Amino acid sequence: MAVTLADIKKLRDITGAGMMDVKKALEEAAGDFEVAKDLLRKRGQAIAAKRSDREASEGCVLGKVKDNFGAIVGVKCETDFVAKNEDFVGMVKLILDAALDNKVRTKEELANLKIGNFTVAEIITERSGVTGEKMELADYACLEAPVVDAYNHLGNKLSSLVAAQEGADHETVHGISMQVAAMSPIALDADHVSDDVKKHELEVAVEKTKQDEINKAIENEIRKAGINPAHVDSDDHIDSNQAKGWITAEQAATAREIKARVAEEAKANLEKMAKKIEMIAQGRLGKFLKENTLVEQAYIMSESKELVKDILKAKGVEIKDFRRITLAAE
Repeated sequence: MAVTLADIKKLRDITGAGMMDVKKALEEAAGDFEVAKDLLRKRGQAIAAKRSDREASEGCVLGKVKDNFGAIVGVKCETDFVAKNEDFVGMVKLILDAALDNKVRTKEELANLKIGNFTVAEIITERSGVTGEKMELADYACLEAPVVDAYNHLGNKLSSLVAAQEGADHETVHGISMQVAAMSPIALDADHVSDDVKKHELEVAVEKTKQDEINKAIENEIRKAGINPAHVDSDDHIDSNQAKGWITAEQAATAREIKARVAEEAKANLEKMAKKIEMIAQGRLGKFLKENTLVEQAYIMSESKELVKDILKAKGVEIKDFRRITLAAE
């Protein structure tokens, strides 16, 4: 049975597979659409299985809003060449529109959502078969509120969603979407940061403060010995700077002795400095929360570095929630 161009176009529209792959599948299936679709699916599955251990670090992230429901879809692939391909981007747009139409709430629900005769997971697998690259549904997020804004950063690697109260100024909400994309806040405010995160960051701050106190004591002793601390801040630097003639062998030995001795002495004194260390660590935690919570950040669109919370207050906007998805390394 001869395969017609109309048959090829019809199956291509259904599956999203390439023209030659569709033609070959139809020829092998003697024009039977169901058999041809099954062939395409199996080829995609075979390629996906073969490349399952490959790293998919590129891809496409897109966000959109429909009827006060916003969603972001991220699909990964292996190369930037495929990520920029119109068919690949078109597939992500198709999945995103389906998520909006069905108000999908979770990544798992989206993977199992049917578009035509195929689930989203199957559509991605088939596209993998067409390109020969590993692909996967990387991430999904959604928000529903009286006002929802989506921002897609140039390059399709980063998107954000922001939800606000009814009647909120859309221009302001869009500016906050750009803020979320650019500054990657971890929560709306300090109250929305989990206790686990606060505990971890405080522990990190305490350890850093302790090490700073030890380093400070070592540096003071090295200066007293008439040695530039920058020349002996590591064993590699000590060796290289001695080879360059910047420090003598005697100074190198003295620096090593001071670093070992004073480090032990300083560690022994840390308990006596517990209150000071806790106070400094709490200050560092406060700085972390200020830099990483949305309302406390400096607003990127403000030349005078006004805080986001002040912008929101002036505009009468209350941000309810936000989401952010990126495939870019940060």
